[in-house]
Amino acid sequence: MKPPLKSLADLKPAAAPETYARPTPKVSRRKTAKVLTAAEREAFLASRPNLGKG
Repeated sequence: MKPPLKSLADLKPAAAPETYARPTPKVSRRKTAKVLTAAEREAFLASRPNLGKG
């Protein structure tokens, strides 16, 4: 029978994954956000008065 573990240091380290693993399919499918220009932003806010400046 093995002696009981006294600390976490007694555990064998798990195999570390690659630091920079390839992205999973779910991550690579993610769309990037569209950044509005100042004119587009003003037009959008003008069409949505409830969002107004605040």
